[in-house]
Amino acid sequence: MKDDYLVIDKKVLSEIFQKVIDTKKIIENGDVKGITEATKVTGISRSVFYKYKDYVFEFSKMSAGRKVTFSMMVKHEKGLLSTILNEISKEGGNILTINQGIPINDVANLSITMDISSMEKNFKIFLNEINNINGVDNVELIAIE
Repeated sequence: MKDDYLVIDKKVLSEIFQKVIDTKKIIENGDVKGITEATKVTGISRSVFYKYKDYVFEFSKMSAGRKVTFSMMVKHEKGLLSTILNEISKEGGNILTINQGIPINDVANLSITMDISSMEKNFKIFLNEINNINGVDNVELIAIE
């Protein structure tokens, strides 16, 4: 059976899920002797930790070795696509597909699917950097595999 994933902003979830992430970080960093001590630090029960530990991940960790599709609106300007592609290359992204619509009113939709397994930067930060390129607007994550 295929695993199904959702990308959800943590603002709409119970704080328990963030505490599970925090507990996992404390254990990974070796800040505590064991799970019991880590759960005491974060204020959750061991049973809650064990219930969710294999199902809750930070976006950047979940996306390791993954493919993502994102879209954006781009102005019809010479060199803008090249700037976007250079940024992707600089960060270690491997482009799989590019689809750009015909510019209407000097704006076109651009969607890119890429392999992000070699990227070291947090993908959310990367998307913000793409959105900050002059002439790029409305960068949105469409899918993650």
